Amino acid sequence: MLGIGLVNMLVALDQTVVSTALPSIVSELRGFEYYAWIASAYLLASVVTVPVFGRLGDYFGRKQFVIAAVIVFTLASVLCGVATSMPFLVIARGLQGVGGGMMVGTAFASIPDLFPDPRARVRWQVVMAAAYGIGTAAGPSLGGWLSQHFGWRSTFLVNLPVGALALYFIYAHLPSIRHARSGAVRIDWTGAALVAVVLGGFQAFIEAVPKDGFTTANLVLAVVIFVCFAALLMCERRATHPMVPLDLFRDGQLVTLFTLSTLSGFVMFSLIFFAPLLLQGGFGLSPQEAGLLATPIAACIALGSVINTRIVIHLPRPTLILSIGFTLLVVASLGLAFATQATSHLALELAMGAVGIGLGFILNNLNVFGQEIAGRERFGITTALLQSTRMVGGMLGTSVVATIVNRRYASGVGDALRVLGAPVAAKWQPVLEDPRILIDPSLRDHTLAQLSAAGLDGPALVEAARQVLVQSIHIGVGLTGCAALAAALMVRRIAHITFHKH
Repeated sequence: MLGIGLVNMLVALDQTVVSTALPSIVSELRGFEYYAWIASAYLLASVVTVPVFGRLGDYFGRKQFVIAAVIVFTLASVLCGVATSMPFLVIARGLQGVGGGMMVGTAFASIPDLFPDPRARVRWQVVMAAAYGIGTAAGPSLGGWLSQHFGWRSTFLVNLPVGALALYFIYAHLPSIRHARSGAVRIDWTGAALVAVVLGGFQAFIEAVPKDGFTTANLVLAVVIFVCFAALLMCERRATHPMVPLDLFRDGQLVTLFTLSTLSGFVMFSLIFFAPLLLQGGFGLSPQEAGLLATPIAACIALGSVINTRIVIHLPRPTLILSIGFTLLVVASLGLAFATQATSHLALELAMGAVGIGLGFILNNLNVFGQEIAGRERFGITTALLQSTRMVGGMLGTSVVATIVNRRYASGVGDALRVLGAPVAAKWQPVLEDPRILIDPSLRDHTLAQLSAAGLDGPALVEAARQVLVQSIHIGVGLTGCAALAAALMVRRIAHITFHKH
């Protein structure tokens, strides 16, 4: 469990440490057009490999895949650390995503192998939550400190000691468990390739549409995704050992859990991504102040998991804990949707804490409940699909909310400038509709000097832009609250779950 916990920390640490170093990376390697791909390449490769290796682990045992995953991830981190150009870094990040997807697809599914009794499994999940919480909480400040003192390359190389420790514990202590099955296994490589194309194409589509709209290329991509999805359904119906068993989707309870996982990813990634923008860009707080206010999210994920392990196994209806978790996310979203600059820091920290505790009640329980419903032979693919649907929900959430915020912000700034006349609006809208002027003090000072030289009231215009950004994020966060409310109501579709030994 220490090895699996370190694997979890490795994934969490990498996601948060690197985000802090992105500005330094771009300033040295140039190529701002590749900025988004540093994150996207990793996420795309992860989403594609999670279900594939989750299924292979069901067939051939998981230990060798976990070991391979840690090695691939750690070597890819070294390649990222020595990258000499942005395209090289993007390719290395994609390789890192393959390792990350293998880890998520196999390491998490090793837990029910170790603890067939779901009550014991619930208690041990706290190791995973604590590791994830530590990695997420330490990541931003560690990334900033490493970038400042040792350069951005050190943010990738920090994975080496954690990876080496994880490799030791996994190799020395994780038992090699392979479940008996009759007959030869024929690997469904066609299904695996189609899963990769569908998920990869879907991510590319939801990233491209908000930026470019429904262009010819995006419509062609949508048709390709649809055709490949239809081909995947036909392929999986015929395969003797399908990569994605379609009978999982005939079980209404599992479909409900996959939907809840998608909604949890939608809410989680949207709040984690846009809460700092609200605090820094909207309320004018420094990165350090915003980081401290956002820290309760990570800390309370671990706290929520600890509380969860104490109460869920004693509840007459264990799924009630999911309803409580999603209700906390609704309350937190409402709190942030109505927050203003006058809102006390304590109230903001309570909202962030509610997000963390709510996620602590939800994330591990979705895995445990899914494993109970699916049964031992499908532990790996069920766990992997729950992780994949959460990532897809995260991609959807950040894409949809970003579209709402960007469009609303641009139109609001345009409305504010139009009062001063069309020539003024045409000249200054491209400058003021870039939210970086609200976050970067040097850029803001430069813009204020330009506005003053043009005879305009710069501070008033910047403050107007700030208010528009706050309103835009409020709308986006309100949407996440609606998603959390839909999930809280949907939990009732899950029948009573009893914890059985497998």
